[in-house]
Amino acid sequence: MSNPAADTLRSQWAAGKVTFGAWLTTPSPVSAEAAARVGFDYVCVDTQHGATDYQTAVYMIQAILLGGSRPIVRVPWNEPGVIGKMLDAGAIGVVVPMVNTAREAQAVVRACRYPPLGERSFGPVMAGMRTPDYAVEANERVAVIPMIETAEALSNLDDILAVQGLDAIYVGPADLSLSLGLRPANNDGRPEFDAALDRIVAACRDAGVVPGIHASGALALRRVERGFAMVTVANDLLAMRAAMTDELAEARGVEKSGENARIY
Repeated sequence: MSNPAADTLRSQWAAGKVTFGAWLTTPSPVSAEAAARVGFDYVCVDTQHGATDYQTAVYMIQAILLGGSRPIVRVPWNEPGVIGKMLDAGAIGVVVPMVNTAREAQAVVRACRYPPLGERSFGPVMAGMRTPDYAVEANERVAVIPMIETAEALSNLDDILAVQGLDAIYVGPADLSLSLGLRPANNDGRPEFDAALDRIVAACRDAGVVPGIHASGALALRRVERGFAMVTVANDLLAMRAAMTDELAEARGVEKSGENARIY
């Protein structure tokens, strides 16, 4: 694997590469390092729906770097103080949920970028130790990734993508589906869901923004063929449950569950 300290998600995307990632909901540096050593292009610490607090996220970011991958964090909300603390801890990308308007997307950029590009406060306690020129390099290193996951965001998509400073957007299929009146899942084959994904990819292509999405290993190729270039393919808790369920099913001689198709 390339060195994540020098080879960021932004540089991977600029080179036209598709990036595959893992999603961590359990508060464990051990599982974070294990996931990083698998070879994922990024490993995301989920502090929105996961069980991880700030202090544990710091340890997990350290573990992901030790394991040779790129740490990103999904923050609980579009709040500059929380975003700044995760970046100071060493995250090289921030996923921000429920960004529904251009104004909200602008707030994400301001929280992630140092002046003159934004309003991030300087004090990279952990990140600065790993990158001596962090003050100079941070605006080029950090990936800004708002989430598009509601019908409102879809209606404002072009305005959101016109905001300067966005690197990628990230689709949350469950919330997007709920907003479209569907069950909270990947709803491939439902016209409204498929049309939403196609609209997002086309708009991202026109705006020069990377389209990202929450998926699974089984869905990854389909998502890449559709045009997504940031695809999360594994969730730690779901993967553990699925593997244990399948091992137990095999031991008992019964049919395996297929639980790994579920999403959060």
